[in-house]
Amino acid sequence: MIRRVALFILAICWLARPAAFASTLQQRIEQERRKAALIQQRLQQKRRELHAATLHVGDLRAQLQQTTDAIAQVQTRLGMIEARERSIRAKLAWNTLQLRAAQRSLALQDRLYKQRLVGIYEGGDLGYLAVLLSATSFADFVERWEDLRLVISADQRTVAERRAAARKVAAMQRSLERTQYDLERQQQAQQEAENQLDTLAQERRNLVALADAQRRAVAVQVANMEDISAAEEARLEALIRERQAELAAQERARRAAAGIAGTIPPQRSGAPSHLDWPVTGTITSPFGWRQNPFGGGPEFHPGLDIAAPMGTTVTAAASGTVIMAQWYGGYGNYILIDNGGGISTGYGHLSAIYVTVGQYVQQGQAIGAVGSTGYSTGPHLHFEVRLNGKPVDPTPWLH
Repeated sequence: MIRRVALFILAICWLARPAAFASTLQQRIEQERRKAALIQQRLQQKRRELHAATLHVGDLRAQLQQTTDAIAQVQTRLGMIEARERSIRAKLAWNTLQLRAAQRSLALQDRLYKQRLVGIYEGGDLGYLAVLLSATSFADFVERWEDLRLVISADQRTVAERRAAARKVAAMQRSLERTQYDLERQQQAQQEAENQLDTLAQERRNLVALADAQRRAVAVQVANMEDISAAEEARLEALIRERQAELAAQERARRAAAGIAGTIPPQRSGAPSHLDWPVTGTITSPFGWRQNPFGGGPEFHPGLDIAAPMGTTVTAAASGTVIMAQWYGGYGNYILIDNGGGISTGYGHLSAIYVTVGQYVQQGQAIGAVGSTGYSTGPHLHFEVRLNGKPVDPTPWLH
């Protein structure tokens, strides 16, 4: 009898010890959670800075590309203007030759015509008179006079045609010269535009280089903070494992005390054989590596993102004890449930929490509501499965 009483007292002491130790452990877990949350907050801030820097670099590169395209267009127009100017110069050279030839022909024809008229006016052209006086009859005289008149008229037409041709060539020459002048002005304007664009392009290249250097500096900071965050996550995983071990020890002590008292409680199950879907929706981001939605390159996503309308009920994927129900950094409102056998499930970005730490919940019980708290791009549930504190792919567990 004395031995049984002693064992009962030892069991009571054992039950009291884990409770006190669990309280201290819970405090350590809360401290680590706060540290991890602070680091996550700083990390997300740096990721936002990196995302903004990346967008800034992209905008500057787009502006530089626009300037480069504009320079290419100006150079194309310059090439077209230069080609047209070469063609105009060639036409001007040929037209100048034609104009000079026409002017020489006109001068010669005009000089001959004027000499002929002067000769007739001053002393009469003996050739013309001889032709007329050698007529054998009046009719022959009239015919010969008509022939002479036609010759003189032909001379006049020839001179008029030469003058018209010369005027046409001269007008064409003036038109070509005006066109050449306009082309030279266009070429000068395009050259000035190209010089300005070259200056702008160099300025934008300098801005791109500076912004890219700033982006790389922020990326290094993000990488360093991610290393720190990973270390904090590892410590949190260790504390979760320790807490799970304490919960298991408490369960064993509880059963031992109950056995000594003569009442054996029902055995709590170990690891769940399967998990229910905590919410119905579309998986928008699977477990594993992905591109950070806030910028900063690839990151490891330790769960599933399940899109669902704001306020949709979230249920426990398996029965277990709530070991966290609070705001948790980038997770926003977060619930962590110890489901036994080293398995725990996490539920993040909730708009509401319906459970408290230490509460035992049944599989399928409502524990919260879908939200977009923490670092979230829209209403969804972030669902995690942790094995001994370490995130694993939830997909094989879900049925």
